[in-house]
Amino acid sequence: MSGIAGTFCHSLGGFRLDVCFDLPGRGVTAIFGVSGSGKTSLLRCIAGLERADSGRLVVNGEVWQDDAAGVFLPVHRRPLGFVFQDASLFAHLDVRRNLAYGRSRVPAAERRVSLEQAVELLGIAPLMARRPDTLSGGERQRVAIARALATSPRLLLMDEPLAALDLQRKAEVLPYLERLQAELELPILYVSHAPDEVARLADHLLLLEAGRVTAAGPTRDLLTRLDLPLAHGDAAAAVIAATVTHLEPAWQLSHLEFSGGQISLPSQTLQPGQRVRLRIQARDVSLSLLRQEGSSVLNVFAATVTGLAGDSPGQVMVSLDAGGSTLLARITRKSAAALQLQPGCPVFAQVKGVAVLG
Repeated sequence: MSGIAGTFCHSLGGFRLDVCFDLPGRGVTAIFGVSGSGKTSLLRCIAGLERADSGRLVVNGEVWQDDAAGVFLPVHRRPLGFVFQDASLFAHLDVRRNLAYGRSRVPAAERRVSLEQAVELLGIAPLMARRPDTLSGGERQRVAIARALATSPRLLLMDEPLAALDLQRKAEVLPYLERLQAELELPILYVSHAPDEVARLADHLLLLEAGRVTAAGPTRDLLTRLDLPLAHGDAAAAVIAATVTHLEPAWQLSHLEFSGGQISLPSQTLQPGQRVRLRIQARDVSLSLLRQEGSSVLNVFAATVTGLAGDSPGQVMVSLDAGGSTLLARITRKSAAALQLQPGCPVFAQVKGVAVLG
């Protein structure tokens, strides 16, 4: 049976974790919530680093914990890799020996990820002879991820691995995380409180609040639900699937089709036929009752208002259906009143910016 299913009830001082979940057995699932919501506690229970007061955990058909049946695999018997915020590399060993240490824990017959594959996936071949104190923060995290992969895990746990990095180092590591998602049939549970990371990396999403699951499902759906926190604030965005149809080299533009129409964006790397995920931030979408002529905005889509909800002071978040794809628009309350917006109202969404996620 494919999937990661579990229940945990656990008290930690004044905090109580009480969760039940059923997650996909492959791809990236983001565990999202504010600080103190129980994200790390849940990951530690899954790893066996914290033994819940009561619980059950099944990973792709293998029972790791079932208190009712007296089953509890200690952490060293769980075939998992764990990547923390701090890379936690052995300072006295070079990169090669750090990786070898992780690999030595796995019997040869159980090795499914070769050391060469881990090194290639994370792009760390030039770093193999260096000590951790000579590496940048981004390089250290890439080595830490490679070391976790070298153990040939059946489950990879990542606890905010980019939280300690600045924007430049974060941008350095993110493409390698995308490669893991694309090239390994390995379930990854990725703890984060950064909406941009969730939108870029995760196929599935588990939302936690005060130790309880508030929602779970495909990332694309939960990002745009107005009753959930991810659909609010300056970082709110929709993720849509699109296919490159043709290029316009003279203008360095790529044209893509999605269910709501055509999207044009500057790009010299996309190829016809390529399928990509696009992120459209709510703050980059404006609304009009009529299609505007003589505008510099290339991407304009007919849409229908499906919902409105209060956002930050003076602003409203509007949910839109564009040919079956959901978009968000963050506009002022005054504009919403002037346009007399309500569910069912036809509008034109004017998109000023689109990001390619991969």
